Amino acid sequence: MIKALTISLTFFLLHFSIFAQNTDIYILKNINQNRNQNLDKPLNGISKSVYPLSVALPISLLGAGLINKDKNLQRQSLTSLASLAISMGTTYTLKKIINRDRPYITYPSIQPYYLEDDPAFPSGHTTAAFTTATSLSLTFKKWYVAVPAYTWAGAVAYSRMHLGVHYPSDVLAGAAIGAGSAWLCYKANRWLQRKK
Repeated sequence: MIKALTISLTFFLLHFSIFAQNTDIYILKNINQNRNQNLDKPLNGISKSVYPLSVALPISLLGAGLINKDKNLQRQSLTSLASLAISMGTTYTLKKIINRDRPYITYPSIQPYYLEDDPAFPSGHTTAAFTTATSLSLTFKKWYVAVPAYTWAGAVAYSRMHLGVHYPSDVLAGAAIGAGSAWLCYKANRWLQRKK
């Protein structure tokens, strides 16, 4: 009985992983090979905005909190920086452990806008973008903050596939890690404040 369950489970997982990989490359090929190449430079610019903005925004908020002696804003900005450090540390570790090749290495039909030399899974740009968007949305609970923040993060995620440097699963994992890290840090900060 156990042997039959083990064989069934192994078959199911193998079938699911093949299905998932086929779906992953199908979506990526559809985005990358049918892309409007006039959008390559603007989307590359959006990708390049990630790391400077992800660091500059919380540091700017920290500066504003210090100038205005706003302890809550200071805590929130430090929480944003902590969530960025945690999410990027998680992403870096997973990249090294999983060591997934970039899609254009495995599938020569993918047309990259430029080449990356680190592993693909998960997407670091998407991780940082969703960490930043979630942190901002939790700090300033206003639709006019959340909508532009998540629009930008979504554009970053799309740009990584458009440019041919990430699979959809890389981007989804990066978004989950980024948003999840920001949310957990926000909850931890609130819990610590209640303890004081």
